[in-house]
Amino acid sequence: MGNCCRWRSTAKSHLRNGRPLILAISTNDGLGANAKNIGLLLNSKHIYFVPFCQDDAFKKINSLIAKMDMLVPAVSAALDGVQLQPVLV
Repeated sequence: MGNCCRWRSTAKSHLRNGRPLILAISTNDGLGANAKNIGLLLNSKHIYFVPFCQDDAFKKINSLIAKMDMLVPAVSAALDGVQLQPVLV
């Protein structure tokens, strides 16, 4: 079993058991075609995001990157069932 399948199985297990799943996204298409998928995940139960921002508004107009300095506060909030705000910084 490859790493991809192992992580997907772990994520599905967390959601099935009602445990928080914390996502730290970094993508070159977050404000493009993937915006819809991110929006669906933002509205999903037990899925929490590390706050993220636009990577480079002029050179990479669709790029998003997680604020990794906010990882620990985001995990702490998710364990309390709260999404750290604002999500889009």
